[in-house]
Amino acid sequence: MDILDLLLHPVRLRITHAMSGERTCSAAELCAVLPDVPKTTVYRHVGLLAEGGVLEVADEQRVRGAVERRYRLRRDRMTVEPEAGASMSLDDHRRGFASAMAALLAEFNTYLDRPGADPFADSVGYRQGTLWLSPEELAEMISEWRHSFASRATNGPAPGRSPHLVSAIFFPTQKHGDTATNGESDGK
Repeated sequence: MDILDLLLHPVRLRITHAMSGERTCSAAELCAVLPDVPKTTVYRHVGLLAEGGVLEVADEQRVRGAVERRYRLRRDRMTVEPEAGASMSLDDHRRGFASAMAALLAEFNTYLDRPGADPFADSVGYRQGTLWLSPEELAEMISEWRHSFASRATNGPAPGRSPHLVSAIFFPTQKHGDTATNGESDGK
Protein backbone atom coordinates (compact mmCIF):
# COMPACT_ATOMS: atom_id res chain seq x y z
CA MET A 1 0.00 0.00 0.00
CA ASP A 2 1.51 3.37 -0.94
CA ILE A 3 1.65 6.36 1.39
CA LEU A 4 -1.40 8.04 -0.18
CA ASP A 5 -3.54 4.93 0.26
CA LEU A 6 -2.35 4.63 3.86
CA LEU A 7 -3.03 8.23 4.80
CA LEU A 8 -6.24 8.81 2.82
CA HIS A 9 -8.38 6.99 5.36
CA PRO A 10 -10.18 8.72 8.26
CA VAL A 11 -9.17 6.26 11.00
CA ARG A 12 -5.55 6.15 9.89
CA LEU A 13 -5.48 9.95 9.70
CA ARG A 14 -6.77 10.13 13.26
CA ILE A 15 -4.12 7.66 14.43
CA THR A 16 -1.39 9.81 12.88
CA HIS A 17 -2.90 12.90 14.54
CA ALA A 18 -2.85 11.11 17.90
CA MET A 19 0.79 10.11 17.40
CA SER A 20 2.04 13.63 16.61
CA GLY A 21 4.60 15.40 18.74
CA GLU A 22 7.03 12.49 18.96
CA ARG A 23 4.53 10.53 21.07
CA THR A 24 4.83 6.81 21.56
CA CYS A 25 1.61 4.87 22.08
CA SER A 26 0.47 1.30 22.22
CA ALA A 27 -2.58 0.22 20.25
CA ALA A 28 -4.45 -0.03 23.58
CA GLU A 29 -3.59 3.60 24.38
CA LEU A 30 -4.76 4.65 20.92
CA CYS A 31 -8.07 2.88 21.61
CA ALA A 32 -8.51 5.16 24.64
CA VAL A 33 -7.73 8.24 22.54
CA LEU A 34 -10.21 7.15 19.85
CA PRO A 35 -13.11 5.91 21.99
CA ASP A 36 -15.60 6.12 19.11
CA VAL A 37 -13.59 3.68 16.96
CA PRO A 38 -13.99 -0.06 17.64
CA LYS A 39 -10.86 -1.55 19.21
CA THR A 40 -10.48 -4.16 16.47
CA THR A 41 -10.52 -1.36 13.89
CA VAL A 42 -7.80 0.59 15.73
CA TYR A 43 -5.61 -2.52 16.00
CA ARG A 44 -6.13 -3.33 12.30
CA HIS A 45 -5.20 0.18 11.17
CA VAL A 46 -2.19 0.38 13.50
CA GLY A 47 -1.03 -2.85 11.87
CA LEU A 48 -1.49 -1.42 8.38
CA LEU A 49 0.39 1.77 9.30
CA ALA A 50 3.22 -0.29 10.79
CA GLU A 51 3.37 -2.60 7.74
CA GLY A 52 3.45 0.47 5.47
CA GLY A 53 6.29 2.02 7.44
CA VAL A 54 4.32 5.03 8.70
CA LEU A 55 4.61 3.73 12.27
CA GLU A 56 7.64 2.01 13.71
CA VAL A 57 8.03 0.03 16.91
CA ALA A 58 9.57 2.28 19.56
CA ASP A 59 9.78 -0.47 22.21
CA GLU A 60 8.26 -3.76 23.29
CA GLN A 61 7.50 -5.17 26.72
CA ARG A 62 5.75 -8.20 28.14
CA VAL A 63 2.38 -7.45 29.69
CA ARG A 64 0.56 -10.43 31.24
CA GLY A 65 2.34 -12.86 28.93
CA ALA A 66 1.71 -10.90 25.73
CA VAL A 67 4.10 -8.55 23.94
CA GLU A 68 2.89 -4.95 23.95
CA ARG A 69 4.39 -2.74 21.27
CA ARG A 70 4.63 1.00 21.54
CA TYR A 71 4.73 2.84 18.23
CA ARG A 72 5.92 6.21 16.98
CA LEU A 73 5.48 8.05 13.68
CA ARG A 74 8.25 7.92 11.14
CA ARG A 75 8.43 11.54 10.05
CA ASP A 76 10.29 10.56 6.89
CA ARG A 77 7.23 8.54 5.79
CA MET A 78 4.66 11.27 6.54
CA THR A 79 5.55 13.37 3.51
CA VAL A 80 3.61 12.91 0.31
CA GLU A 81 5.90 13.74 -2.59
CA PRO A 82 4.58 16.48 -4.92
CA GLU A 83 4.64 14.02 -7.83
CA ALA A 84 2.30 11.68 -5.95
CA GLY A 85 -0.12 14.50 -5.23
CA ALA A 86 0.07 15.72 -8.82
CA SER A 87 -0.71 12.24 -10.13
CA MET A 88 -3.89 11.90 -8.05
CA SER A 89 -7.06 11.47 -10.10
CA LEU A 90 -10.15 13.56 -9.42
CA ASP A 91 -11.65 10.53 -7.67
CA ASP A 92 -8.49 10.25 -5.52
CA HIS A 93 -8.99 13.89 -4.53
CA ARG A 94 -12.66 13.26 -3.72
CA ARG A 95 -11.73 10.27 -1.57
CA GLY A 96 -8.90 12.15 0.14
CA PHE A 97 -11.06 15.18 0.89
CA ALA A 98 -13.89 12.99 2.21
CA SER A 99 -11.42 11.11 4.43
CA ALA A 100 -9.96 14.36 5.76
CA MET A 101 -13.42 15.79 6.49
CA ALA A 102 -14.60 12.56 8.14
CA ALA A 103 -11.48 12.53 10.33
CA LEU A 104 -11.96 16.22 11.19
CA LEU A 105 -15.61 15.70 12.13
CA ALA A 106 -14.78 12.67 14.27
CA GLU A 107 -11.94 14.54 16.03
CA PHE A 108 -14.24 17.49 16.71
CA ASN A 109 -16.99 15.25 18.10
CA THR A 110 -14.45 13.50 20.32
CA TYR A 111 -13.32 16.91 21.60
CA LEU A 112 -16.91 18.03 22.31
CA ASP A 113 -17.67 14.75 24.11
CA ARG A 114 -14.76 15.23 26.55
CA PRO A 115 -15.76 16.26 30.06
CA GLY A 116 -15.22 19.98 30.49
CA ALA A 117 -14.97 20.79 26.78
CA ASP A 118 -15.22 24.58 26.45
CA PRO A 119 -14.93 25.74 22.83
CA PHE A 120 -14.80 29.42 23.82
CA ALA A 121 -12.08 28.99 26.45
CA ASP A 122 -10.14 26.65 24.12
CA SER A 123 -10.19 29.22 21.27
CA VAL A 124 -11.94 26.79 18.93
CA GLY A 125 -12.49 28.33 15.54
CA TYR A 126 -14.10 27.16 12.34
CA ARG A 127 -14.57 30.09 10.07
CA GLN A 128 -14.93 30.18 6.34
CA GLY A 129 -14.54 33.09 4.04
CA THR A 130 -13.84 33.88 0.44
CA LEU A 131 -10.67 35.66 -0.60
CA TRP A 132 -10.25 37.03 -4.11
CA LEU A 133 -6.70 36.10 -5.09
CA SER A 134 -4.59 35.96 -8.20
CA PRO A 135 -2.52 32.79 -8.67
CA GLU A 136 0.51 34.73 -7.42
CA GLU A 137 -1.33 36.02 -4.33
CA LEU A 138 -2.57 32.50 -3.55
CA ALA A 139 0.95 31.08 -3.85
CA GLU A 140 2.26 33.85 -1.57
CA MET A 141 -0.46 33.22 1.03
CA ILE A 142 0.15 29.45 0.99
CA SER A 143 3.88 30.08 1.41
CA GLU A 144 3.18 32.34 4.42
CA TRP A 145 0.93 29.67 6.00
CA ARG A 146 3.53 26.96 5.38
CA HIS A 147 6.22 29.09 7.00
CA SER A 148 3.99 29.81 10.01
CA PHE A 149 3.11 26.11 10.44
CA ALA A 150 6.68 24.92 9.81
CA SER A 151 8.02 27.25 12.49
CA ARG A 152 5.86 25.40 15.05
CA ALA A 153 5.77 21.91 13.53
CA THR A 154 8.69 20.68 15.61
CA ASN A 155 7.05 21.70 18.88
CA GLY A 156 6.59 18.66 21.05
CA PRO A 157 4.66 18.01 24.22
CA ALA A 158 5.71 20.37 27.01
CA PRO A 159 4.13 21.95 30.08
CA GLY A 160 1.46 24.40 28.98
CA ARG A 161 1.16 22.90 25.48
CA SER A 162 -1.67 20.81 24.13
CA PRO A 163 -2.10 19.49 20.58
CA HIS A 164 -4.33 21.48 18.25
CA LEU A 165 -5.64 20.11 14.97
CA VAL A 166 -5.29 22.68 12.19
CA SER A 167 -6.83 22.24 8.76
CA ALA A 168 -6.33 24.58 5.83
CA ILE A 169 -8.45 24.04 2.74
CA PHE A 170 -7.97 26.04 -0.43
CA PHE A 171 -9.95 25.65 -3.62
CA PRO A 172 -11.48 28.04 -6.14
CA THR A 173 -15.24 28.39 -5.81
CA GLN A 174 -15.62 29.52 -9.40
CA LYS A 175 -13.67 29.07 -12.61
CA HIS A 176 -10.88 31.62 -13.12
CA GLY A 177 -11.81 34.13 -15.81
CA ASP A 178 -15.56 33.52 -15.52
CA THR A 179 -17.13 36.96 -16.10
CA ALA A 180 -19.52 36.40 -13.22
CA THR A 181 -16.51 36.11 -10.89
CA ASN A 182 -15.28 39.54 -11.95
CA GLY A 183 -18.50 41.20 -10.82
CA GLU A 184 -19.37 42.15 -14.39
CA SER A 185 -22.72 41.73 -16.01
CA ASP A 186 -22.91 39.61 -19.13
CA GLY A 187 -25.38 42.09 -20.61
CA LYS A 188 -28.42 39.80 -20.55
